[in-house]
Amino acid sequence: MSDTDVLIVGGGISGLASAWWLARRGLGVEVWECAPRAGGKIGTDNIAGYLNERAAALALNYRPEVAQLLTESGLDAYKATPLTGRRYLVHQNRLVPVPARLGEMVTSPLWSCGAKLRLLLEPFIPRGNREDETVSEFITRRLGREPLEKAMEPYVSGTLASDPDRTNAEAVLPRLTALERRYGSLAVGALLQRVRSRRRACPTESFSFAGGMSTLIDALARTPGLGLRLGRAVNALAPEGTDGWSVSGTSAQGAHVLKARHVVLSVPAGVAASLLQSLDPELARLLGGIEYSPVCVIHFGFDRSAVRHPLNGVGFLTAREPGQPLNGVLWISTLFPDRAPAGKVLLTCYLGGARAPHVVDWNGERVVSAALRGLRRLLGLSADPEMVQIDRHHQALPLYYGVYLGRTKRINARLERFPGLHLAANYIGGVSVRDRIAGGCEVADRILSVAGRLPPAPAGRPARTPAEISAMSRAAEMRLEH
Repeated sequence: MSDTDVLIVGGGISGLASAWWLARRGLGVEVWECAPRAGGKIGTDNIAGYLNERAAALALNYRPEVAQLLTESGLDAYKATPLTGRRYLVHQNRLVPVPARLGEMVTSPLWSCGAKLRLLLEPFIPRGNREDETVSEFITRRLGREPLEKAMEPYVSGTLASDPDRTNAEAVLPRLTALERRYGSLAVGALLQRVRSRRRACPTESFSFAGGMSTLIDALARTPGLGLRLGRAVNALAPEGTDGWSVSGTSAQGAHVLKARHVVLSVPAGVAASLLQSLDPELARLLGGIEYSPVCVIHFGFDRSAVRHPLNGVGFLTAREPGQPLNGVLWISTLFPDRAPAGKVLLTCYLGGARAPHVVDWNGERVVSAALRGLRRLLGLSADPEMVQIDRHHQALPLYYGVYLGRTKRINARLERFPGLHLAANYIGGVSVRDRIAGGCEVADRILSVAGRLPPAPAGRPARTPAEISAMSRAAEMRLEH
């Protein structure tokens, strides 16, 4: 006899999203989180009226799973939509708008005439066939060197904290690589998809929440039927034949043992490797080989008069230039005016990553000085910040290096030897909030399929199952609708 249907180890966004889908369908779910708070790296701090996001500042969605979760959880009522605006790139030590239309691309100073002519050849470039092709190789092959250096490299370094020279293109650019496979051209495929996108069921949208991203975490943690145990660390797990799994853990209250039909490991790859070492050394080796990138996040609050730049946009990313400490900066108070006191501005800076992993270990004075040096040159600061908060993430994001999809296939193949054991984490299926919510749906789909039952939805709620949602999402991904 099991104590619960599902035990989820780890109370970050991956674990909580998985728990929501499972509890929503009537399964008994417990989540054990070793930290004193849920959410993992996601968290919102209010410092003197500035709302600082420790990790994800907002979410970009085009998947139906996310839309369903927001609707059925009631979070739709708390969504905050960011103001739209220009995106910038740092080019020759100044901010240059990213072209949003073809005409702007022709006149943009970001690329040379030769690079613009090279783009015209893209529809005639043959398809590639290497599963280990890196982002740098893929973009250079299809578009040329300059689009890599002045567009894709800043994106991969700034938003994924990764190195395009080592990052697997199929893993982090699935929609672009799918365009090549299906249409033989990114330009032709994008044009056709733009026409089809008018008919899509789930529109693309960016959002956060009133009160910040912690609102999402708090809502998921309060899911009816979910037992959240904070400050409880897992020490060991072992299969119990056909009865599921026995999991041992500790907390300030002492030792704990729980039996569950299913166990979902929603922890960093290294932690999962440690828990599985005695069970399957090869699976542990595959998980332990996943690298992570460190990121330092710095929040600055300024009086509006201290920033000369109009901050008329989303923020900026930086190319790989000597002496440039910043990977990217979000102008948070432009996106969400209520995130800073009246007459103030909030800037969130991202440093480190695969470009400069050592930055995360700099002392506070050094890392703040480096960030301010970059901001002064680009934004024209005339005064020191009145608020500073530093968040350090030594294992911020997994690095999808090498033949990454091959590694995940081998991991999944090893998992098949252990019925009832599942993984739900950002090293499988994507790092975004969108990907983690959708990944939770997929885990629930597998567990419910094994359980052989799909309990009815509560009265007044849509009865769509995780399997149906996953099928919808897969169809949407096949259409590559933006």
